[in-house]
Amino acid sequence: MSKIITETQRLIIREFNLDDAKAVYHFNAPTEVNRFTGDAGMCESLTDAENIIRDRWLVDYKKFGFGRWAVVLKESNEVIGFCGFKNESRINAIDIGYRFHPEYWGTGYATESNLACIEYAKKHMELDQVFGDAVDENIASINVLVKLGMHYLSQYQQGEFTFHRYEIFLKS
Repeated sequence: MSKIITETQRLIIREFNLDDAKAVYHFNAPTEVNRFTGDAGMCESLTDAENIIRDRWLVDYKKFGFGRWAVVLKESNEVIGFCGFKNESRINAIDIGYRFHPEYWGTGYATESNLACIEYAKKHMELDQVFGDAVDENIASINVLVKLGMHYLSQYQQGEFTFHRYEIFLKS
């Protein structure tokens, strides 16, 4: 049984476990899911999915007390994506992120799950500031960051993409 982090009316946010490998592979498999993430080609098999869970997320839970969390539909108990925080060494700060299978895009799940994560963090975590990055072409992702209450901070170039960085302060 995985630790439940928080819940919304439609979703359970919980830690991943190795039994989630098939779901992780499923929501990462479509090409369009990783178009802007820099993760293309990293989850091409069940073994890759197991490695992501074991070597990244489970390690992050142990090391930091948080990491990307599974988003589970209450009505079906199906893992449809991830949400939540990552201690991102690339920016030496905490990043908020989300990823869902395309059949769940446009449903409000990214906003709903991450708003719940932000509320959880305000009450139970020692996070002051969180960043979110989105490629300028990824308007849907930028809209999610804005709906989370994040404010535009800057932009930067990485490879072929221009990223917009947003921030939110969790402590007043």
